[in-house]
Amino acid sequence: MRKVFYSFHYERDAWRAGQVRNMGVVEGNREASPNEWEEIKRAGEDAIKRWIREQMNGRSCVVVLIGRETASREWVRYEIEYGWKQGKGVVGVYIHNLRDQDGNTDSKGFGPFDQFTLTFSDGSEVPLSRVARAYDPPAHDAYNHIKANLADWIEEAIEIRKNPGAFVR
Repeated sequence: MRKVFYSFHYERDAWRAGQVRNMGVVEGNREASPNEWEEIKRAGEDAIKRWIREQMNGRSCVVVLIGRETASREWVRYEIEYGWKQGKGVVGVYIHNLRDQDGNTDSKGFGPFDQFTLTFSDGSEVPLSRVARAYDPPAHDAYNHIKANLADWIEEAIEIRKNPGAFVR
């Protein structure tokens, strides 16, 4: 079973992210409790970065669970950039069609990979979104679609990271 790091907007999407984390398809990083996360945040930016780096250690892929506001989150952007620089696969999964604790779905957010540019050895540049994939499961069966495909998406992301130039779309 692959070990991955889940990146998501904690306050807004923790319930939806919890559904994915609990599918048992892959082993995710340990989630910080709300109290622990508040302690880490109070300790400052360096403490947050240290926690992220420690949690990513030994993980082969960063799975970005994309909700309505995920792309605008500073720490999600840091996790994507750090994970890519560390040679980890990076894949996005839209989770807006998963129901929250009140039974509601959400509106689709922007893709966070558009904010990054990859520069290849020949000097060419492309947005990360042209290499890293982001999957949008169908509204009528989002949970089962994610559960059935997540392991394959992660394997693909790891392969893409090994040779990103071969996968430019």
